[in-house]
Amino acid sequence: MSVHRVNPASLAKPSGFSHAVTATGSTLVFLAGQTALDAAGRIVGDTLPAQFEQALGNLLTALGACAGEPAHLTRVTVYAADPEDYRAHAAELGRIWRRLAGDTYPAMALIGVTRLWDTEALVELDGIAVLP
Repeated sequence: MSVHRVNPASLAKPSGFSHAVTATGSTLVFLAGQTALDAAGRIVGDTLPAQFEQALGNLLTALGACAGEPAHLTRVTVYAADPEDYRAHAAELGRIWRRLAGDTYPAMALIGVTRLWDTEALVELDGIAVLP
């Protein structure tokens, strides 16, 4: 498998994402949206960083069940009920990402939403990975 993160010098320097990702491999993994649900189906964490950590952990658990690793992620979409809160916690969220997923970033987007399926959820992540 080959993954290349592409960040053209003519675009603003990315922080916490890559502008583009090319990937070759044999298996595509489409990861469903993950919120801060625990194994019992309850939302855990009352802050955005706490929920982000749980949601990212859930996304990586689903990826791992497919024999994938964080470096295989090519695309992640973040849905936030409060994008300004997300921006305010960006540095902390970056630290959580690096601790759980490492220091490589997929192509990413943040989309503000009015609410998520579980009304207590503050954030949801979905993704695409390419496995070798």
